[in-house]
Order: sequence, then structure tokens, then C-alpha cells
Amino acid sequence: MQTNQLKRAAAGNPWSVLVLLALGLLISFVDRTSLSSALADHSFIREFALTSVQRGWLNSAVFWSYGLFLMPMGWLVDRYGVKWPYSICFVLWCMAAAATGMVTTLSALIIMRLLIGVAEAVVVPATYRYLANNFEETQKGTALGIFSIGGKMGPALGAPIAAWMIVAYSWKVMFIATGLAGLIWLAPWLLMVKNDYPSKAELAAAIQQASSVPLRNLLASPVIWGGLITNFCYSYFTFYCMTWMPAYLVEQRGLSLEKSGLYTFFSFAGIAVVAALAGWAADRIIARGNDAVVVRKCFIVAGFIGATTVLLGAYTPSPDMALFWNVLSLSLLGLVTANNLALVKLTLIPKQAVGLNTGLQQVATSLAGGVSASLSGWLLHLGGSYRLPMMAIFGFLLLGATSTVILLQRKWAPKVNDIGNEIAQTAMQTSAGTQSGTTE
Repeated sequence: MQTNQLKRAAAGNPWSVLVLLALGLLISFVDRTSLSSALADHSFIREFALTSVQRGWLNSAVFWSYGLFLMPMGWLVDRYGVKWPYSICFVLWCMAAAATGMVTTLSALIIMRLLIGVAEAVVVPATYRYLANNFEETQKGTALGIFSIGGKMGPALGAPIAAWMIVAYSWKVMFIATGLAGLIWLAPWLLMVKNDYPSKAELAAAIQQASSVPLRNLLASPVIWGGLITNFCYSYFTFYCMTWMPAYLVEQRGLSLEKSGLYTFFSFAGIAVVAALAGWAADRIIARGNDAVVVRKCFIVAGFIGATTVLLGAYTPSPDMALFWNVLSLSLLGLVTANNLALVKLTLIPKQAVGLNTGLQQVATSLAGGVSASLSGWLLHLGGSYRLPMMAIFGFLLLGATSTVILLQRKWAPKVNDIGNEIAQTAMQTSAGTQSGTTE
């Protein structure tokens, strides 16, 4: 079968592939955040003699290597397709996650976390490359809402499962089992996703097309900087919940490890449901003729403001009210999820640069993970309670809302170099003609 025919077949049912991409994201978050349950386990802490500051640095290790490799992965999928880069990286991170249960030193543990971060850097750029090629504007919010469910249900399911396995077996068994179980996903991925590795002609066209929006054009756009800020602020809160929520619920609110996993599930299930509904609702409003940028910005601002209720949980003396605000604040942040992703990674971004821009935007996401995990640990050490970490969250949420209003404007979208774009279009037409002649 010729390359163009393969592409048409892959595009025939993009929603099925989208579900696979969401499941891949879910698995990546299970493997990325399973450490948070281990860090609430006294035997794991004693095994490596960890302090609060060391727990913060260990939690953040995966995000530093993840952030370092995001742009190279975006560059890779813009040129070499989605299927095979994703497949290779998937196997690597699952094996590293499983190997985490076999290490005996802190340095080896950190190395495994760094490897997971490197390999998982392919997930988001590859997904956005696929979405840009297969979904229209009025479908993007819904598609991203479905995709984001994987990112929220990963820690939602991973936390209680990891906690149960640690209590029932051990932290070593938990890491090995969760790492190897993810490999089941690889079979349907290889069967359902068609090969999009480019021919020589298509590779030349892809390189020319990608070069029409170089990195300097992205960095010159206020939209890109607005996206970096909103992604950082959004991710700061979500990664705090992924890395520190189990410990907060155990240490400050007196829950058992099993119950902490359950309430972590409620929080992330809440944001997943709200994200999917908000993306779908925004799509419906846009389909009626409303401006996509205005609609999505309204959802984003409402979500950032709603999520500031996390501070109410920090100061309430009632454990029940603390749990209520904990779940509600993260759930309301779901108003931001799909609409922010659509706006700063697809709607306001030239299609030629989706992979590179996504890698760039994910650098902010990764940086937020590293800063959130380590800064929260330091603030916890400094203040002796979780109030200071939650005050930091409050400040970043307000910054995200402000950045959305001021910087995310269509007039400031990245520019496309006309000459480079014309060359790319010519190359694409030449490639198409070549493939058509071969088919005939």
C-alpha cells in the first residue's frame, strides 16, 4: 500500500486513535506519578533515608529530563511522523518504570526517573501533531477534552492502585507491576496506527514546511509567551496534586495511605470530567458562529479563578471541608484544560509548527512540574505545614488568568515566512504527484 493510502486509512477513524493516545497519556502519568504514593510510604522513605527536601528533588527529577527533551521530540515528530518515535519511546519508559522497583540506591532511583522523563517527552508533541492533521477547529476542544482525560485519570487511578499495591505487597512490586502492565497498550497501537514514516520526498517537504515557521518566529510572538505562562501556572497546581497530595492528606489531614489514594482519585476524576465537558461545550458555542479565541479565553479565566478555592482548604480547621475544597478546586481547573490546550497549541498556532510549538509549550509544563515538586518541598520545610505551598498555588493561578486576558490574542499569533511556505507547498505537491504516479 502506498504512503498516501496509508495516511487516508489512518485518518479514516481518528477518534479511535485519539482514544489510544489518551490511554498512552494515562499510562505515562501512572508511571510518572506512582512515585508520589511511594513517597508517602514510611518503608520507602526509610529505605533511602529521605528528607522532605530530598523527596521534593526526587519528585522533580522526571520533569527536568522531560522538559529538556520536549523540543527535540517535537522536531522529531514534525519530520518523521508519530507511530515509530512514539512506539520506541513507549517501550523505553515502561521498562525504566519497572526497573525502578529493582534499584537499591538513591542515585539509581534518580537515573530511572530521568529515563522515564526522556522517553515520555514524545507523548504530547506526537499527539498534537496527530490532532493538527486530523481534527477541525470545532472538534479540537472535544478531542483535547477526551485526550486530557488520560492525563487526569492516570494519577486518579494510579494513586489508589499504587497505594493498594504498596500496602498489600511492597513498593518494589508496585513499580514492577505498573511498569510492565503498560506494555499491553503497544499491541493495539501497532495494529491500529498506520505507518506515517515519510518517504524521502515527503521528508524533504516536511522539513521545508516546518522551516517556514522557525523557532525565532515562535519566540517573537506574545501568544507563545502567554501560552508558556498559562501552561506553567496550570501545571504548577496539577503537578503539586500529583506529587504532594497523598503526603498532604496523610501528614496534615490524618488520612490513611489507602484513603489518601481514594481522595486523590476523586480530585483527578473531577478535573477529567469537567475538562471533557468544558471542551465539548466550547466547541458547541464556537460551532454557532462565536469567536473561538474569545470563547476559549472565557473558559480559561473562569477555571483559573475557580481553582483559587484551594486556599480555602488550606485554612479550614475541618478535615471534611478541607477535602471538599481540595476536590472542588482541582475539578474547577478542568475548565482551563482542553480550552487552553486548544488555544495555545492549535487554534493560534500555524499548522506547520504544531510539533515544535508543542514541545516548546511543554517545556513550561515540565518546568512547572520540577518547580512545583521541589518548591513545595522547600516551603513545607520552611513553614512546617502545607499552607505556604498552597499560597504559592494561589499566586500562580491568578498569574495564569492575567496572562490569558492580556497575551492570548489572534493578532499576536506566530508569523509564517511566505517564501519558506511557498517552497513547502511546492515540495508537497511534487511529493503528491510522485506518489500518485507510483500508485497508477
